Amino acid sequence: MNTVAAPRVHPFHHAGTGTWSYVVADPASGAAAIIDPVLDFEMASGRTATTSATGLVDCVRQRGYRVDWLLETHAHADHLSAAHWLKATHFNAAPIAIGEGIRSVQARFRDVFDLGAGFAVDGSQFDHLFAADEVFAIGGLACRAIAVPGHTSDSNAYLVGDALFTGDSLFMPDGGTARCDFPGGSAATLYRSIRRLFDTLPDATRVFVCHDYAPGGRAVACETSIAAQRQANIHVRDGIDEDAFVATREARDATLAMPALIIPSVQVNIRAGALPEPRDNGIRYINLPLDAL
Repeated sequence: MNTVAAPRVHPFHHAGTGTWSYVVADPASGAAAIIDPVLDFEMASGRTATTSATGLVDCVRQRGYRVDWLLETHAHADHLSAAHWLKATHFNAAPIAIGEGIRSVQARFRDVFDLGAGFAVDGSQFDHLFAADEVFAIGGLACRAIAVPGHTSDSNAYLVGDALFTGDSLFMPDGGTARCDFPGGSAATLYRSIRRLFDTLPDATRVFVCHDYAPGGRAVACETSIAAQRQANIHVRDGIDEDAFVATREARDATLAMPALIIPSVQVNIRAGALPEPRDNGIRYINLPLDAL
């Protein structure tokens, strides 16, 4: 029996947004990827900071890793990405990559945020766009980009050796699944995306989630498994069919407020984490549409 390589996974929790970022590395070569890095942002002042992202850099430096990829699971609506800052200041040889579905997200939000005809909607802000099931490598680790649309149309999961990084599609089993009411989202599509993971990946596959909100007051957590998800996920465990999932998910979504940082997050994240260009007065601005979302 072939043994699937096990990457070394270093999780980092961003308490302000409930986000998990990861440094994932090949122990043999020291090659690494950073997944879903967070740029600190204070809405009231409009100020950004790099404290959280610097923690990722410190992890890489202390262990002597070489960062080969900066991976985004999708254009997040709840935090700003630090990928652009990481590339510009520390890892200039590492491509920023996302799924090719980002093109449709860019096209949808260019008009919502009035970004202008000059804003490219071909994904060219990113260094690499993964096709569905595209294979790649982190050192000697075999990797695959798995399209998991439903939460958003650009959602990707990354299978790195025996570890699956699901983005927002799956939460911990007691947290269920991600919302599907954003533009381009679909509960039925998310159900099929998750079932494909369940039906094609070994039960022992380690699963690392992008968010955890500590339901019931338990400690925050980030790691589970395909087996645990199939057995216990409150929304999509084995035995729950598509119709039941869609009904539960849509009822839940109808009660949810928009994420606090959706306006700045989407505008920055469809730019691969780059902030808007300064205007004539030297200040950068985020557009705030009224009654549009």
